[in-house]
Order: sequence, then C-alpha cells, then structure tokens
Amino acid sequence: MAERTLAPPRDHTAGPDRRERPPWWRSELARLAEVTALVGLVVTQPLLDVLGRSPDFFLFHRASRGDVLLLVALIALAPTVPFALLGALAVPAGRLIRAAVHTTFVGLLLAALAVQVGRHVTPLRGVPLLVAAGVAGAAGAAAHRRWRAPRRVLRVAAAGPLVFVGLFLFASPASAVVLPRGEGGAAGIAGAGAHPPVVMIVLDELPLVSLLGPDGRIDAARYPNFAALAAGSTWYRNATGVSGWTPYALPAMLTGRYPEQGVAPHYSQYPDNLFTALGGLYRIKAEESITRLCPPSRCEQATTPEQGLGVLVRESGKLMGRIAAPVDSRVDPEDSYRERTAAEAGLDAAEPVPDDPKFRWDTLDDNQPARFTSFLAGLRPDPRPTLHFLHLLMPHSPWAYLPSGAHYAAPEDLPNDGTGWVDLARARHLAQLGYTDRLIGETLRTLRATGLYDKALVVVTADHGVSFRRDWQGRGMDAIEHAANEVAWVPMFVKEPGQRAGRVDDRNWEHVDLLPTIADETHMRVPWQMDGRSAKAAPRERADKRFYDRPGQPVTITGGVPAPLPPPAADPLVGTRVGNVPVGGSATVANRDAFDAVDPARGGLPALVWGTVPDDVPDGTRLAVAVNGTVGAVAPVVPPDAGGRRFAAFLPDDRLFAAGANRLDLYRVGDDGALRRLTLS
Repeated sequence: MAERTLAPPRDHTAGPDRRERPPWWRSELARLAEVTALVGLVVTQPLLDVLGRSPDFFLFHRASRGDVLLLVALIALAPTVPFALLGALAVPAGRLIRAAVHTTFVGLLLAALAVQVGRHVTPLRGVPLLVAAGVAGAAGAAAHRRWRAPRRVLRVAAAGPLVFVGLFLFASPASAVVLPRGEGGAAGIAGAGAHPPVVMIVLDELPLVSLLGPDGRIDAARYPNFAALAAGSTWYRNATGVSGWTPYALPAMLTGRYPEQGVAPHYSQYPDNLFTALGGLYRIKAEESITRLCPPSRCEQATTPEQGLGVLVRESGKLMGRIAAPVDSRVDPEDSYRERTAAEAGLDAAEPVPDDPKFRWDTLDDNQPARFTSFLAGLRPDPRPTLHFLHLLMPHSPWAYLPSGAHYAAPEDLPNDGTGWVDLARARHLAQLGYTDRLIGETLRTLRATGLYDKALVVVTADHGVSFRRDWQGRGMDAIEHAANEVAWVPMFVKEPGQRAGRVDDRNWEHVDLLPTIADETHMRVPWQMDGRSAKAAPRERADKRFYDRPGQPVTITGGVPAPLPPPAADPLVGTRVGNVPVGGSATVANRDAFDAVDPARGGLPALVWGTVPDDVPDGTRLAVAVNGTVGAVAPVVPPDAGGRRFAAFLPDDRLFAAGANRLDLYRVGDDGALRRLTLS
C-alpha cells in the first residue's frame, strides 16, 4: 500500500493568494463617487444644460457673477450631500446594511434618470412612466449589485459634474453672462445737425392686430393712449420683428443686423449696438429686462434693486421639478419673468401722479412695474443729449393686470392653448394690453409735463407678437406658418422732434431698420455695416420679410399690413342681473375663498375664477359666473387639464367687485338659455 503524503496546510496570512477587504472608508468613497456620478446625470447635467441655454434667465433676475457661480456650485454639490449624510449614518450598521442602503440609492437615482429619458424617447407619461422607470431602476440596481463593470463605469463618471460645470462656464450661451470677454463696442461719429434726446420704449409680445379696431386703425375706445401716440407720430403699419424670441429679436433691433448666431443677448456678444453707437455723445439711461446690451462703461446703473441668489435658487428648483416630472410641463419658462411692482421693489412712485378718474382706487402707481417707475422718474431734461431706453415686459405673459391696473392671481400652469383655453388667454392678453395703454399714457403725460415731448425723438414698438389662433398658439415656427400676421407684425411709432401731425407709412419695415433710422434722426454715423435701411432712405424694393426662428436660418414670410381680427365675441348674458333660479348641480371653485375678503384699495381683485365640475357635465356646457348678482363672464366646460381644471372664467370689469365679502355664483346655462345655479364647494 502506497504511503500517502499530506501537504502542509496553506498559510492564508502570506503569499500572493492573500485576500484582504479594503478599508471601510475606501469603500465608502467609491460608493460616494458612484452616487456623485448618478446625481450629476439626474440633476447637474439637465439643470445646467437648460440654464446654460437661457442667459436671459440670469439677465432678467439681475444676477451678478458671484450669484451665478454660487448657484452653479449649489447645483453641482448640494444634491449629493443628503446621500452622503445618509450613507455616513449607515456606517455603524455594518457592511451588509451599508451595501443595501447604497443599492437603494442607486436604484432610486436610476429610476429618476429613467423618467427623464423616458419622457424624451417614449410616449409614456404619468403613472405608466413611473412604473416603467421603477422597473428600470430596480433592474439597474440589480445589475450594479451583481457585476463590477457598472460600478467601475460609475466611478469613472464621477468626474461628470466637473465636466458639466466646465461646459456651462466656458461653452454655453450663458457663459457670456458669467465670464464676459470684454465690452468693446465702436462709438458712433457725431455729424452735423441737432442731437435730440431719444425716448425709446420696447414693449414685449404685442401683435399689431391686438391694437386694431374694425376700421384698421388703432382702437381709440379701448386704447386711447396708443391712438393719441399714432395721431402725433409716424406709424409704420407694415413693420415686422425679425424673431419670435426676445434674445434674438432685440439684439437685431439694436444692432441693425439679422441674427446669425445663438449667443447671449449680452454686450460681450454684441459689442456694437445702439448704446455704443450713441454712447460717445449721449448719456445713456437704460432699463433692460432680459438683455444686457449696454456695457457698464456706457450705462448708468438701473435703480431697480437686484434680486440676488435667493430668486435664482427658487426658480431653479421649480425648473428642476419640471425636468424631473413624469408629465410634460405646461408652464412657459418665460412666465417667471414677472415684472415686480413699484411697491414690491420698495420704490417711490414716479411723479407726476396720474389724475385718472377711471382708475377707481388710485393704485396705478403701486401696481405699475418697478422698471417702468424707474424709467419714468428719469424722464427729465438734461443739458447733455440723453437716450432714455426701456424694455418693458408688457403685455407679455404672465397676464396679471386688468385694464384699470388692478392685478389678479392665476395658476402658473393654466393652459394657453386648446378649446376654451386659447380664447381665455387672448382675453387676458387684451386686458393686460389695456393696462399697458395706461402706462403709455402716463409716459406721454410725463413727457409733456417736463417739456421733453416736443424736443425728443420718441420711439414706441414691440420686439415680436404672439398668435392666439386655435391650434397654433404661441410664436414658434408653427405659429409663423399659420398666423404670421399675429406673430411678426408689431406696432411701430416714431415721433420726430417737433412733429405734431400723425401720418402712416406702409413701407416694408423690418426691425433691423430701427438703428439706422435712429442714427439718421440723431445725426450719428454708425461705424459698422448694417442689414437694415433707414426710414429716411428710399423704401426697400422687395415686399417679402425675413424671420428667424433660429439664428442664421432665415424664413421668408409674405403679406402686407394685417387685417384686424374679429373682437372676442361678447356673450349676451354678460352684464345681466340674475334673480332666483332653481338649483341644479354642483361645482368646485379653487379660489372661492378669495371672494370672502376683497380689498380693492390694495389693487388686487379675484378676477379669474377656475375649478371643475362633475364628470357627467359634458364638454361644451356653458357656465355663467356672477359676482354680487351680475354676470361677469361665460365660459365653456372643457376636458380636464393637467391640474384637473375643467373651466376658468375671466372677469375683467372691476366694477363687479366691492370691498369686503363678495357673493360668487355659478350657473349652468341650458340649451334654451335657462340658468340653474350650481352648489359651490
């Protein structure tokens, strides 16, 4: 029998086969790197991508370089902190618990990423998308737990947030706001002749057709101050903007050049513009809103207080909520560009105070936007030629003002398109246009009171319009193709110094003509080549127009002076008194409490009513809304929107309301016109 030799036992403490677990802190750092990579994909990248393409966001909120850098740091670092803290709390619980917690984090972050990806590549929305994202997150977490490759990939990707920050700071359009590359700008050359003061107001999102009455003239009954302006100036009726987006449209107006590149509306990107052309001779008083074309060396600082980091964080948080949601957002990002009132900004009202008996509570000076208040206060004679410039986001959405100047609240996500909703949007736009007319009137009164009116070159226009045509609402290419008359054609008034009589000029005006015209009127020579043509020169021969939905990609549009649009149909029930009628049904009014204590003296009214009705009420059913017994609006029942609302009614007549408690009633209007009162909840 052969002798068996036993091998000596293996020494597990030495040699190449030694296996040791890495220190716990090294494992935790690796896990933190994986979480950092996923947070970068879920939060940092999408948020900085959107903000990087939106320099107007920072310009409107008057963000300093420090504010933007702090915001970027918060976006890159803060979302990872809760995961790091929870991971640290799990350390004493042992290896298995730490691994389980980390796997949970990975699954949740992968599910959040799947929601964003799914919204872009699948038709799924809402609960189905959440379920699919949950399955994807669980599968990803399992793969991460089972195989090393996903973990290695994530650890390498931990550098992602730094890359995203770098792209934002150095390659995005917003980089010009954070790291401007000089302010350059060629100064204009003063020629022989007078250099009159210039008063220039650029309104926003105002189609010419909104101002027109049935006869094709400015509707003097609804807009008396625009009509007065037209009666004393040259009205270029065939004037068009060159883009439906302000960051492209306004630079074109102020440089005389068509938009060629998608860059920030900032002086470092457009060094040659109206402010530099006049700045060598003129004092510049500029109130810009979502542009910063006037370089600091040429412009006096606006008096409106800066809004700072707090509002940037708040608005970025809202944006992140929309990015991460499993449904498409109905909120227009530009609806966050709400002009603060003078009272909100802590500014004194401008003098002189308007004496207007139509405004019942004498609060126009409190309600008017602070930017306008500052502009108005600066309209004073000056021994030096002065440019007074104002870009006012009126009557641009969000629509919040009645013609009287009273303001009202509305849901941020109220739809602007679709049956019923687009008609409501147009009615609110026209009401805010009525308020804008009051601001124009206050400007004209101030100019006359200070003696500037006769001496100054006065320019009032808008950068672009907007379509309220059903199915083609907005100002993008679809709207241009189907409703160019509402999007492209804008009001354009030029009052020359000493001009008293109004006249109409139907030449083919494009907004690149604005700077050449101002240069001729002020006897300044612009030292760069412009695409526009001065109104002092012969009209351009071609009849078509250039419109840019995207820079460098002109679209040709045709047509002349647009015909007036039919006014919104007035329901015969509006203005009637309602007596006792039978009860028949119910409704829910979301803002019913606002009617319990109305305080007109503060300038606010519950002029918009919204809510829902039972499912058995068919779409198209008419609802009459009465305040204190008088019908103020009739609105249709529509399919529920994303917020579950089936109706919204607009009450623009402030005479319906009284101080204190107001009675709100809703009635269902039958096919025969009979009313049934709905029980409200």
